[in-house]
Order: sequence, then structure tokens, then C-alpha cells
Amino acid sequence: MIEIENLCKSFKNQSVLNGINLSIGSDDKIILLGQNGAGKTTLIRCILGEYFPDSGSVSVYGTKPYIKREAALSHVSFVPQIPPPLNLTVNELLSYSSGLSGFDKNKVIEYCNMLDFDIKPHLVKTFYKFSGGMKQKLLIAIAFARDTDFYIFDEPTANLDTAGREKFYIMLEKLMKGKSFIMISHRIDEVKNIVNRNIELDLGRIVRDEKI
Repeated sequence: MIEIENLCKSFKNQSVLNGINLSIGSDDKIILLGQNGAGKTTLIRCILGEYFPDSGSVSVYGTKPYIKREAALSHVSFVPQIPPPLNLTVNELLSYSSGLSGFDKNKVIEYCNMLDFDIKPHLVKTFYKFSGGMKQKLLIAIAFARDTDFYIFDEPTANLDTAGREKFYIMLEKLMKGKSFIMISHRIDEVKNIVNRNIELDLGRIVRDEKI
């Protein structure tokens, strides 16, 4: 599914990723750990095709995402840590996203309800005016509605309260059967019964990769 070979990336002569080799297969459910500055977000952005490697390669379902991004990301759903400041109403966001991905907008409403967020009264409201928690719940619902085989979660519960986090993990366990994901999180206790692989980065290198 995901193949990364000798991936290196630097910014202004500062090396961030130093020879990353990583293979992610079907049903891998990964927690990605590491201190701030370890290279976690840079690795994710390379997988998403936002960064072009200095050397090495990234392949997503056989496609290099930094060359053919649309084709590669058709297989990937992504939930960012910081929601983008989108100046779209919820209706516009759902129409735009479903037009690109072909998902059923009713699924988004269903998944928002599972997160205890009734989105229907907010369909004509502007996304960027929502609270952090409301934005995150909607982005999570859109990601699940896309129903891809691989998911990337970058601190997906950072803006959620305790109840919201519990609902998210219940959904994750239910909806990720037969699928793969990689999740950046510092809350390992919350996901230890869901993930089956632990990868740790330090100074741009993988220092631990173990099945759990």
C-alpha cells in the first residue's frame, strides 16, 4: 500500500528526515510517536505529496504522490491536526468534497451524529466560524465517509473533549476493520487496544518499529 525508501528531506540545510524506510500493508494500524521536531508531520506531508523528497521515494498504491497527487490521494483519507480556515459553508464544503470523492453526503451527517454533533442546523454556516471541536468532528466525518483503504490521522482528537475522544475511538475501531491507518498521537493509552504497530521517530530516523 505505502512504500517509502531511503526518504530524506531537509529545510534550509536542516535535515528533518534521514533515510526513512517504511512499508505499510493492509490492516496495519499504526501509532506514530516522537518528540516535537522528530519528523512526524514532515513524513506525513511527504506521503500526502505536499513535499518533494530531496532523495529517496514515496509510493502510495504504486503512485508517487508528489508527481501524480490526485491519483495517489484517491486511496487516502486525511484528518489534519489544525483544521484549514475554509471560507465555505458546510453545504459548499460537502458538495465540493463529495464532488471530488464521490461519497454520500448523508454518511457525513450519520458520522457527525455518531460524534454527538448534529450538523443539520449548521449546513448554511461558514466552516471557519465553527469551534475547534465542531471543525474536527466534521473533518473526521468527511474522512470516514470517503471510505478509502488508508487513513492518516494527525492528532485527530486534539480539539475534542473527553466524550468526543471516546466517540471517535469507538468509530475508529468499528470502521477500520480491514483497513489501514497511521495516526500521530501522544495519547498511546487511548489507542493501545486499536493499533497493532508502534513506530517511533527521533531526529528524522525510525528508532522503533514493532508489532504490538
